[in-house]
Amino acid sequence: MPTARQKKKIRRFIFILVVLALLSVAAWRGWQWWQLREARYTHYPAFGISIPGGYSIHGIDVSKYQHLISWEGVKEMKVKNIQLGFAFIKATEGISYTDPQFRRNWKKAQEAGVVRGAYHFFIPSRDGKAQAQHFIDKVELGAGDFPPVLDIEQLNGTAVNVLKKRAKEWLDMVEAHYGVKPVIYTNVDFYNRNLGDEFDEYPLWVAHYYQPQQPRIDRGWVLWQHSDKGRVNGIISPVDFNVFNGDSTEFRQFLIR
Repeated sequence: MPTARQKKKIRRFIFILVVLALLSVAAWRGWQWWQLREARYTHYPAFGISIPGGYSIHGIDVSKYQHLISWEGVKEMKVKNIQLGFAFIKATEGISYTDPQFRRNWKKAQEAGVVRGAYHFFIPSRDGKAQAQHFIDKVELGAGDFPPVLDIEQLNGTAVNVLKKRAKEWLDMVEAHYGVKPVIYTNVDFYNRNLGDEFDEYPLWVAHYYQPQQPRIDRGWVLWQHSDKGRVNGIISPVDFNVFNGDSTEFRQFLIR
């Protein structure tokens, strides 16, 4: 049995732990409050990049690297006749990682009236089915959302045939769950070198920066990420910019119904 003195030390230790925990929570909440305050006061006179002509539907994609976002500011920003109408939000990565801002971004984007999509960052060295299950566990999609997106950008030392096999496992499992064909996101060079004809059946979101009118790729595409240096009200950090390859009717038809 502990002595009275030992009990007193234990109580004091527990009290110190509780105080430190409360201080940590207060500091974290304060940091979040400051981030959101800065985001709400972040305004730009323009998007800060060249916007390709001939497209009527523009959007962004975000992750934890954009910190806390004021989605009302994103929705309300308008430069000349250009207003952002959609956002892709990082949800998951590999078999266990979830973007720490996903839940907040997913909820707040919808509340602000921004059409939303969720993407999974693919790790080729991990099991494709396990990665698909991780995405499914974290992301609930419904009418008016984009189809799910598989972001494939790297080999991680994995052979190309293994990459293809695991990516196809992810795509098949996710399509079966949501009942809609997923979108593949990658850059022009990676697609041509490592994916190619075997994945031409999937809608393509292609990254090809600083091109004046369209990405240089031989197959059809639905979305084009044309810059990684955009500026948007409500977001402190630079943002990726995208366009949809179609009109408003085609845009609505592309969303989950």
